[in-house]
Amino acid sequence: MAAKKPAPSARILLHRLAGMFPNAHCELRFENPFQLLVGTMLAAQSTDAQVNKLTPRLFSRFPDARTMAAGAEAEIQALIKSVGFFRVKARHLKATCELLVARHGGDVPRSMNDLVLLKGVGRKTANVVLGYAFGTPEGIVVDTHIGRISRRLGFTRHNDPVKVERDLMRLLPRTQWIAFGLGAWRLGHHICRARTPDCAKCRLNRVCPSSQI
Repeated sequence: MAAKKPAPSARILLHRLAGMFPNAHCELRFENPFQLLVGTMLAAQSTDAQVNKLTPRLFSRFPDARTMAAGAEAEIQALIKSVGFFRVKARHLKATCELLVARHGGDVPRSMNDLVLLKGVGRKTANVVLGYAFGTPEGIVVDTHIGRISRRLGFTRHNDPVKVERDLMRLLPRTQWIAFGLGAWRLGHHICRARTPDCAKCRLNRVCPSSQI
């Protein structure tokens, strides 16, 4: 049996990821931090494509936190019913918007501590908003795809997203946290899938310790 390849250095990974996805970006469509916050909350247990289909109508009716906070929960439900757990999400959206109005003048806060106090917002959602709306690398987005990529590359042994994020933050330079999240997500979503990784198409296959080539 061939010996397992060592984990690649962060420098090699970042260089090759950048080459694979030079224009990587958040696939949720948004025009401002409020829209990205709402879209990210809706994307849990759903796909970005599903969310992108419904948000134009949602934001036409509720363009900001003040209008959504004043809206009826039943109407929010009706507008987002195509995504999973829409009843819970509608409740969280309304509660979050009420907090945004009461505590932040209707604006989305720019700090991790303030964001995670919002209803239904955890570190992953907060990192998405801070990184992609504000360009602030407070942490690294870790979802199912990024966690899987990090384990396959030997960057972490953990399954818990918070522990995975801590390992990545120690390993990667802060200036690359946002880019890594975007590139790793696209790699996991389009190539290094959970059940059928397409190692032949991956530019990391020669250095990845989990490569099947």
